[in-house]
Amino acid sequence: MHQLTLAEIARGLADKSFSSEELTGALLARIKQLDPQINSFISVTEDLALGQARAADARRAAGDTGALLGAPIAHKDLFCTNGVRTSCGSKMLDNFKAPYDATVVAKLAEAGMVTLGKTNMDEFAMGSANESSHYGAVKNPWNLEHVPGGSSGGSAAAVAARLLPATTGTDTGGSIRQPAALTNLTGLKPTYGRVSRWGMIAYASSLDQGGPLARTAEDCALLLQGMAGFDAKDSTSIEEPVPDYSASLNASLQGLRIGLPKEYFGAGLDPRIADLVQASVKELEKLGAVVREISLPNMQHAIPAYYVIAPAEASSNLSRFDGVRFGYRCENPKDLTDLYKRSRGEGFGMEVQRRIMVGTYALSAGYYDAYYVKAQQIRRLIKNDFMAAFNDVDLILGPTTPNPAWKLGAKGSDPVAAYLEDVYTITANLAGLPGLSMPAGFVDGLPVGVQLLAPYFQEGRLLNVAHRYQQVTDWHTRAPNGF
Repeated sequence: MHQLTLAEIARGLADKSFSSEELTGALLARIKQLDPQINSFISVTEDLALGQARAADARRAAGDTGALLGAPIAHKDLFCTNGVRTSCGSKMLDNFKAPYDATVVAKLAEAGMVTLGKTNMDEFAMGSANESSHYGAVKNPWNLEHVPGGSSGGSAAAVAARLLPATTGTDTGGSIRQPAALTNLTGLKPTYGRVSRWGMIAYASSLDQGGPLARTAEDCALLLQGMAGFDAKDSTSIEEPVPDYSASLNASLQGLRIGLPKEYFGAGLDPRIADLVQASVKELEKLGAVVREISLPNMQHAIPAYYVIAPAEASSNLSRFDGVRFGYRCENPKDLTDLYKRSRGEGFGMEVQRRIMVGTYALSAGYYDAYYVKAQQIRRLIKNDFMAAFNDVDLILGPTTPNPAWKLGAKGSDPVAAYLEDVYTITANLAGLPGLSMPAGFVDGLPVGVQLLAPYFQEGRLLNVAHRYQQVTDWHTRAPNGF
């Protein structure tokens, strides 16, 4: 059963080929057996899962036919889950049990999904390798000596290892799409505001967006259907109708205009990945798409702008973790200042501390205009580039990452080198656009992804193109040895 996709599980449950309780028990046993190799879970919620599975089976017996009813899910460990540890991968929240469900968790639970646990992640979602977690690095199932990408690396590794068919992730600068590319999955970052952020512990509030990770575009469509929608509790949620994403999966690509930004194919991109991107272009052309070169002239400024804006927002968001109200508190503080300093110094890891310091500096008097305001101006220029491009093309295609997964620890002494791995993904977050990564081949036995970007609220088009591509290729069907 572990080889089934989410869509196949939905059909199997509907046909009564197996029960949700049987499926849940099999996957829990698989997690117990295999996860010690990859460290993809922080918490496994066995009792909760079995209870939800029995409830789902009872709902089906009573005539409920929901597509997600009884299907398994795991949540990235920054989605608050009532009564379950929600750690954000940090010592700071190691003892925090959320008193409520995030909207995403609540919506999927209402749809009848079964929560198997909470997945490992870079601490407070800050990282591109899933090496900064307080609970240890996650390993890539395709090669256990390599990273799975981050910050949703635990979610990606769990699906790649066939521990379950789908998970939730979050994407602040590529943290769904990049690990999807490095582990041979389909990962979707929706339009900013499409999926509620309520109950999702914030890293950078104007950039964070929750979304699905799965093996196929069809599975992502099912999961996004359950996640998306307006939420009055989230002031950044947008009141926009949610279409039936599955209904448009098989739409024709005839005449679809796809843009290839010339800036994507310069220095820094592994030429073997460039070849795989061109191969994917040829497949889409066979399906009727028309491909042309375009330009995104301000892309070169994206990384410096992002690494001012995101740390600045992190500095503000993480100021609430002070050892007073919840989370880690140092022992025997001498006074209030000592409490703050030692609780934060001992509770936060080095990468989080680095980004807090950068953000605080950028927001400080005398530097705010020079750095933060300037970064926001660049952000607007990047958005304008996309708006101009979408006047001429329907979608933008390119590599998801410049390189395949690197070895664990290889970039540990040079954080900037890791930041550069986000070069193709962060522009979508700065502009608030939807983006999708889909499997497109292998380099040295490691997966490579191709990224699609679309205008606002065109997730259905992204899923349609990825689905049609996956009907004529088999990259997404391949599994790592031993899993």
